[in-house]
Amino acid sequence: MFQSLRARGFDLAFRSHAEAILRVDFPDAADEIETALPGVSIPAAELIASGGGEAKGTQRLRHALAVIGWRKRKFIVEKRIDGVPSESQTHEVDHVRTTPSGHYLALEIEWNNKDPFFDRDLENFKRLHADGAISCGIIITRGRTLQDGLRDIVRRFIARHSIGELAQLAPWGYRPTPRQTEAIRRRADRHGFADAVADVFVSDTFGEATTHWRKLEERLARGVGNPCPLVLIGPPAGVVAVD
Repeated sequence: MFQSLRARGFDLAFRSHAEAILRVDFPDAADEIETALPGVSIPAAELIASGGGEAKGTQRLRHALAVIGWRKRKFIVEKRIDGVPSESQTHEVDHVRTTPSGHYLALEIEWNNKDPFFDRDLENFKRLHADGAISCGIIITRGRTLQDGLRDIVRRFIARHSIGELAQLAPWGYRPTPRQTEAIRRRADRHGFADAVADVFVSDTFGEATTHWRKLEERLARGVGNPCPLVLIGPPAGVVAVD
């Protein structure tokens, strides 16, 4: 399962027998994910222009999933006493696959949110699984090599386009704040322009407190979301093309 993703360097992890659940009960859904993800390609220019928000490549992945049936769904879990509603909870998931057997798989893409969003997703999955609403939860986030390689990606982009001053980055969509501009100038005196831009941009927009593989692992180590079966997928640095 997911051999093509492994071959491309994707991080993969499974919890609470999730791999067996997908392999035996939902092989078609697993094939859909494996087909959609290799098409993920994010030009470095989109990454920089996103300003830390969701890159267009991630939006394309969302669209590709929606087209094949992984659509947003709102679950309403209601408690009744003698037929009268007494309590209800609502859980919205960005991508849900309804299987022919009537079961649900839930998927969230956490490309670049604040890392507490992992707690929200995992607790939602836990509650939905406990209530029998979903069979498995899936999270896609930046993989190890992508997170670790962001500074190098920015440096290569700057070199590729012979950028030597901040004004040349504006057409690409990066307009640093006065604080960021001053930080870049101070660092450039010591480390050079490309390193300074890469350090400030990545620290401010894709820092350690955002959603990426290591932050997800921290939650799992603490047992967040347990015992919901989970599939975790981390795209590698290779999905970013330095154009």
